Amino acid sequence: MAPLRIAIAGFRHAHILDLYRRVSNDPRVELVALCEENFAASLLPVNGIAATHTSFESLLREVDCDVIALGDSYGRRGAQAIRALTAGKHVLADKPLCTRSEEWDAIRALATRDGPRIGMMLDLRDLGNMIALRESVLRGRIGSVQSVVLAGLHPLLYGTRPAWYFEPGMHGGTLCDIGTHAMDFLPWLTGFDIAAVEYARTWNAKAAATPGFEDCAQFVMRLENGAGVIGDVSYLAPEACGYTLLNYWKITIHGTRGFAETSFTSPGVTIADDDADAPLILPPSASRPGGWLEDFLADVEGAPRPHGLDTDRVLTAMRWALDLQSHADHRLP
Repeated sequence: MAPLRIAIAGFRHAHILDLYRRVSNDPRVELVALCEENFAASLLPVNGIAATHTSFESLLREVDCDVIALGDSYGRRGAQAIRALTAGKHVLADKPLCTRSEEWDAIRALATRDGPRIGMMLDLRDLGNMIALRESVLRGRIGSVQSVVLAGLHPLLYGTRPAWYFEPGMHGGTLCDIGTHAMDFLPWLTGFDIAAVEYARTWNAKAAATPGFEDCAQFVMRLENGAGVIGDVSYLAPEACGYTLLNYWKITIHGTRGFAETSFTSPGVTIADDDADAPLILPPSASRPGGWLEDFLADVEGAPRPHGLDTDRVLTAMRWALDLQSHADHRLP
């Protein structure tokens, strides 16, 4: 079968460089074009990569491709996704896919059963620790899931984080941004869909120089079995070591018979049931580097993987992230 032809539009966040490297070295895909409309904000020059196009519209008009991959500023992606889908292209995006509910509605309408497919770079479900946590929970080792507490706090890195983050309309909100990961892996980890947003709040603290940027974000949700979820995805982690702390993407799940816990940096999964004298540490399962790309390619081929990251799951995660952000934005003082 001929390789899937991919064009990348926008290099505004380091995440898209992972996609660039993967598709550049995968024989199943062919990288056919690179577009950047704002080189002052782009990661292309500092990485020694040359663009082929300087206009998204000219990219759509001139390039024969199957997929448009989106790495532009968050606030620009929704409109680009709509244009690409309307042109009959599959879409693969860094998270978030979009930042506005009306964009999601238009994208959902274009992603028909036989229409273009949509993928998103939601890579936490590809980590060995997260896979091992999921396997333990779904095998019933802690009984019925009743409580999930997650900490996805990030360093703010003000001054080195891309400046467009702090421009009005470009970020989309901290819950829409970081929270998208949690909205994807909560059903995947627990086996239960999200049922409702109970509470969400964002506020400005550390990014005092840009008071409109609400860098703190917390939420409470309910799963379909009645279990509760408490989450914090604020930009409050220590600047120099925030990504190496043991509570970076720490997930604690309590069930009716015990608990299980892991994080991005943990050596494995800590688990204990009611009969345990001490907790065990289970080793990570095999990780799936680039699993989000594998799932996207399978979806495009018409054979989505069971429990994989297909179009419906991508859109469902994005919808809940937007709902979280909306609850926070419209919360009464």
